[in-house]
Amino acid sequence: MPIQQFVILSPAEHQGEGLPPLGSRSEIIDLVRPFNTAPENDQGDVLFGPGIRIEMPPDEPITQMLLTLTEEEIAWQVIMRLTKSLQWKLLDPVTGRELNP
Repeated sequence: MPIQQFVILSPAEHQGEGLPPLGSRSEIIDLVRPFNTAPENDQGDVLFGPGIRIEMPPDEPITQMLLTLTEEEIAWQVIMRLTKSLQWKLLDPVTGRELNP
């Protein structure tokens, strides 16, 4: 079974050039911590949570992140809570479909 991945995007509309920001690295880490999701260390670019891994780019502000399902059985509940609470959009890079939980 192929690894399932999604691109996390801001729900904000495009304003000019580039993607709307999700926030700074520290803001994002603070936002996902209540969902049992965090980097291995404070300088980490990869956030680990129940059944998921979120990769942040090195640039700031963060405009998109890559979400990978590591354990599908438990990942969807976490993904739904994260995206609903934080109002993130998920883009399936294979189909181009946007998921708005």
